[in-house]
Amino acid sequence: MNATTPSWEWPRDAAGEILVGGQPLTRVVDAIGSTPCYVYDRGRLAERARGLRAALPAAVLLHYAMKANPMPALVCHMAGLVDGLDVASAGELRVALDTGMAPRHISFAGPGKSDGELRQAAAAGILVNVESFREIKVLAEAGQRHGIPARVAVRVNLPFELKASGMKMSGGARQFGVDAERVPELLREIAGAGLAFEGFHMFAGSQNLRHAAIVEAQSKCYEQALAWQDLLPAPIRSLNLGGGFGIPYSPGEAALDASPVTDNLSALSDRLARDFPGAHIVIELGRYLVGEAGIYVARVVDRKISRGQVFLVVDGGMHHHLAASGNFGQVIRRNYPVAVNGRRGERETANVVGPLCTPLDLLADRMELDAAEPGDLVVVFQSGAYGRSASPRAFLSHPEAVEALV
Repeated sequence: MNATTPSWEWPRDAAGEILVGGQPLTRVVDAIGSTPCYVYDRGRLAERARGLRAALPAAVLLHYAMKANPMPALVCHMAGLVDGLDVASAGELRVALDTGMAPRHISFAGPGKSDGELRQAAAAGILVNVESFREIKVLAEAGQRHGIPARVAVRVNLPFELKASGMKMSGGARQFGVDAERVPELLREIAGAGLAFEGFHMFAGSQNLRHAAIVEAQSKCYEQALAWQDLLPAPIRSLNLGGGFGIPYSPGEAALDASPVTDNLSALSDRLARDFPGAHIVIELGRYLVGEAGIYVARVVDRKISRGQVFLVVDGGMHHHLAASGNFGQVIRRNYPVAVNGRRGERETANVVGPLCTPLDLLADRMELDAAEPGDLVVVFQSGAYGRSASPRAFLSHPEAVEALV
């Protein structure tokens, strides 16, 4: 791939077949057995994770945030490429433990953890990112039950946000974490409850393509932790600076230049060795690790012309891929990268729509595509994160999309 090739372009063979794991897409789909389907490429997953891991110093740990894609086979694959896993529910925790990842390298974040989930996390020995005063009481009781203090870090609702992020997770009133001004009080509660304090979780925002904004947020997070140094109930062992690394979804977006971010993390790790001896930094990434390694594939079932516009009706849509339809919190709908598998030489402007009885079921709005007919495969790129699991799959009771790791 050269500097001018979009990051979502996948290689093709001489017939224009998109290659997944080195195999033509039609062969892959035939092996899967049906469309619609999500297909994830092992090689692309490994390339991104290993490349980033190689750019980071040893004192910075790379965690995979499972909420981006909790497919068990994919999570198991990722567990062999990263230093830890981050979960957001008891269901994800079960998948994480099944990979064989050591509990000491698994953490749990979420604003609405139930008492049962907290007790399960404490019994498993994973790190719980505490987001309320209630959680302290439940975890203290769980630790007493098993005779082992529950491991905790404090998730902070920071007094600033990650500038230019697609989804802001801090600053202002938020359901996430504990307001920074109340953290000293929370630290005293943790000490009094006999919990095993290990550090802080600071997630300012997600889907950011501006390296300067990520660097600024990470540096501010570090300074905030340093300001609480004299209040800690135990030395910091883990400083989770969140993620925020984005991927491009449209031709007007440039891919994130991660080099300044990794350089800044190297500098922060040097400071960490002096300020918090024995501690490590964690970066928690989901979309950046898996988003570009997955595609959503649907088959054209009908071709219609309505008042001069071409509509390719496919067997999948918004119920499987809500984000690609523009209904996953986007303020302005933008087309995901979409292509027809196989080249025919003819191009046309077409709409790609699904089978649902709603005009919201739109995967491509007046895009220039290769001409397609019923039976052809349509591919939505950048679909490895927040796809199947983030969609209303039961809507109108259509069949599920299959997932495959190739």
